[in-house]
Amino acid sequence: MEITDIRVRRVSTEGKLRAYVTVTFDNVFVVHNVKVIEGKNGAFIAMPSRKTKNGEYKDVAHPISSDFRGLLQDKILEEYKNAPEEPEEHHKVE
Repeated sequence: MEITDIRVRRVSTEGKLRAYVTVTFDNVFVVHNVKVIEGKNGAFIAMPSRKTKNGEYKDVAHPISSDFRGLLQDKILEEYKNAPEEPEEHHKVE
């Protein structure tokens, strides 16, 4: 499975959220609302989630292997760092 497109939408908030990201896989499957969060040890990604009835958050979509999660995070953070400060920027992954 290849990551074929990454779209970064930076947000200007006072919290730790830095951007929302849309990732396309193999030009046929899209995952919206991956978040870039600024943590104590640097930026990381948070997968899209929803709040359950008991108040917990569960990921809606997520990588199964830690290797693929690492690859996905590295590519997203690379695009985030290279994205201009404009509201949304489109980056074709090659």
